Amino acid sequence: MALSETEITKAIIQGFATDFVESLELDVAIAGAGPSGVTAAYFLAKQGFKVAVFERNLHVGGGMWGGGMLFPRIVVERSALDILDMFGVKLKHFTGDYYVGDSVETVSKCTASAIDGGARIWVGVSVEDVVIREEDRIAGIVINWRAVELAGMHVDPLAVHSKVVIDASGHDAEIVRNVQRKIPGLRLLTDTGKVIGEKPMWAEVGEAELLDNTREVYPGIIVCGMAANAVLGSPRMGAVFGGMFLSGKKAAEIAADLVRHKT
Repeated sequence: MALSETEITKAIIQGFATDFVESLELDVAIAGAGPSGVTAAYFLAKQGFKVAVFERNLHVGGGMWGGGMLFPRIVVERSALDILDMFGVKLKHFTGDYYVGDSVETVSKCTASAIDGGARIWVGVSVEDVVIREEDRIAGIVINWRAVELAGMHVDPLAVHSKVVIDASGHDAEIVRNVQRKIPGLRLLTDTGKVIGEKPMWAEVGEAELLDNTREVYPGIIVCGMAANAVLGSPRMGAVFGGMFLSGKKAAEIAADLVRHKT
């Protein structure tokens, strides 16, 4: 029996509402569905944590889709091969410790693995603020439709509570920057106490420093991927992505420890 238009509409609205309500109380909320954010979601979900990723665009994968300058290929170091193997990504050896992957395959399989593992990924949703509670500890995120943001409409947002927030928002480190702007006298848990901003491209240095930069930078907020390098002032890397996957895995490990200590 064919469904009527209203029945199709009802199926969409009810399906969305049921799943979205389940995402309002989380162990970990992740801002950004690039490689580091999706990888963090995968490892957290596989451990049984309740995790959701909020991505402002209607697509996931961050900068991976376009590879390097719209050549849909990415470079991955040997150190990240175990993670890509978990996702079922096929890589071709290039030289030394470097491999080349199809960016479309990589995004698709990483995302499918995270969802199959139990993570939820919401697209078209911007993280515009955080929720704060006792002793200035972050307690969740504030969200709105990206379309509302682009249109400049005055529409109040909604809130998602979480024990931990991961800023995987990319080059601008928007979540941490917003917290820094809104909390007077805030000092991050870093040497400078503030967001430095990313340096120009130096791929090997950016990759080498990324894992150390992946850390809790304010009570309840972890940075990973390019957000981590932006906060700590390291160079950008371009289309080399091994560090992004490793950063996502480390962010998941830190988040898991923080959630366990809160429960």
